[in-house]
Amino acid sequence: MELPKKYLEMCKWFYPNLGVKRYFLLAILGLFLVAGGLSVISSGETLGFIEVQFREIIYQLAGKDTVMVGPAGVVTCLAGMAIVFIAFKKMISSIISVLIPENEDRILDVIYSRRQLKRGPKIVVIGGGTGLSALLKGLKEYTSNLTAIVTVGDDGGSSGRLRRELGILPPGDIRNCLVALAEKEDIMEELFSYRFDTGTLAGHSLGNLFLAGLAGRFGDFQKGIEQIGKVFALRGEVYPSTLSQITLNAYFEDGRFINGETAIRTTPGKIKVLNIMPQDCRPLPGALAALEDADLIVLGPGSLYTSIIPNLLVKGLRDKIASAKAPCIYVCNIMTEPGETDHYAVADHLKVIIEHVGKDLVDAVLAARENISQQVRERYQAEGAEVVDGDAAEVEKLGVRYFEGSFYTGGEVVRHNPDKLAKEILRLLFRLKPVNERVAMVDSYLLNRKIKSI
Repeated sequence: MELPKKYLEMCKWFYPNLGVKRYFLLAILGLFLVAGGLSVISSGETLGFIEVQFREIIYQLAGKDTVMVGPAGVVTCLAGMAIVFIAFKKMISSIISVLIPENEDRILDVIYSRRQLKRGPKIVVIGGGTGLSALLKGLKEYTSNLTAIVTVGDDGGSSGRLRRELGILPPGDIRNCLVALAEKEDIMEELFSYRFDTGTLAGHSLGNLFLAGLAGRFGDFQKGIEQIGKVFALRGEVYPSTLSQITLNAYFEDGRFINGETAIRTTPGKIKVLNIMPQDCRPLPGALAALEDADLIVLGPGSLYTSIIPNLLVKGLRDKIASAKAPCIYVCNIMTEPGETDHYAVADHLKVIIEHVGKDLVDAVLAARENISQQVRERYQAEGAEVVDGDAAEVEKLGVRYFEGSFYTGGEVVRHNPDKLAKEILRLLFRLKPVNERVAMVDSYLLNRKIKSI
């Protein structure tokens, strides 16, 4: 007669060299001592034969006569409890050393951190490029309830080649977001950012090829992303804004019509209207569900015309953001981008969003107020970029609240510091929520040891 499968699985615990059985047996001994101690403490007169014999053994070991019932029983119970504690600790450590080999000495910290991150706010970030991945790097230290909705209009570099040759969505921006959300970010970044420099794969990154392979294996780009999430223990989810192959089209004020993201980026002049083709492309249900449940929605930071607006033009995505209960923040870039936002102030960025998707979308703008050295400014000016001017009065005239912060930490490249930006966004989350909702969220934030002050 064949044993049921569940019993066969249980028998595997008796395999040799698992490092579990010895501690399990030690725990049983400890429980036996606890039970024996309780029987000695008991003053009942109807003890069974085994209990009587065990009591006598305890008396002999303790060197006491039968009058010293209480102390002998207490000592036995305490010894049993100590043995049980040590046995279970060793057994758990033995299992963890195999499943999480680098964290066995700090498992309590890992468990505590993951529990606290799960209690964090539900934040949806929308955009693309390096700005979006930088924001995710900062936010993942405070919550694992993150959702990234990423633009898929890229048609240049490795992403563009894979898009044309394999017919998949451009994986570059999505790859960067997956790396940013990984718990072992440094390992995943080293792996996924490796770029081939010879042969037919020259110019391709390993991460892009990996995503392309998973998309082919599972027959769906999003399913490929989900498999990466399972392997690398991501602190959040990543969705392309649509599974359709979209193309960006830009109409310039001088009448020119430019097709394709790369061409739009490199064409000088002021863009009048941006649209996407096909116009009836749809967002993923998972992305819409995340927006509906969100505590906060964040647009950017990122390129205004090629990273932010393309997502908002996906049919249904803009309406879901507008109808969501969560406030929506637009994080403006620190510097203008040559050929896209020349001489734009903060209010100009916001006006472009309003012109394309309406006034009821953005609730607040977060701009940068930075002290950037003259040397760095001059270098950017030589490339056609300048600091984006903050203009609170102009922004508020548009019916949107204005907030500022300092995010630049020095260096030759002016970018948002992930941790500073994440902390400021959490502060804004409190400010923009009704008072009763703030109180309900305080416990989650204060218990997270990563947050020193909000």
